[in-house]
Amino acid sequence: MSIASGYLPILIMIVLGLILAGAFSCIGLFLGPKLRGEVKETPFESGLLRDGMAGHRYDVKFYMTALVFLIFDVEVVFLYPWAVQIRELGWFGFVASSVFLGILILGLAYDWKKGALEWE
Repeated sequence: MSIASGYLPILIMIVLGLILAGAFSCIGLFLGPKLRGEVKETPFESGLLRDGMAGHRYDVKFYMTALVFLIFDVEVVFLYPWAVQIRELGWFGFVASSVFLGILILGLAYDWKKGALEWE
């Protein structure tokens, strides 16, 4: 069995995903609503209408929310492979993941103390 044949299912899955994404996008373009108007064309960001100032600064809570999301997103990305290989990693893997989780919990506690998780 060659290395290339081991990647064939992954290649098929990627191609199938691209085909489905393209098909659904085209279907949405042709069958979706085409209502246009002044209100629909008005740009807004973060639920606030723009007042015309180019250098308008956003509140720091938007950035803090994004950072908290990234922390938990990275946590899931790193913990999934660990959970799959837990038996092969043994105690070293358990200790390494515990240190990783400890650092993330400290970050969460810091964010909680600073009020990053409270939305006004």
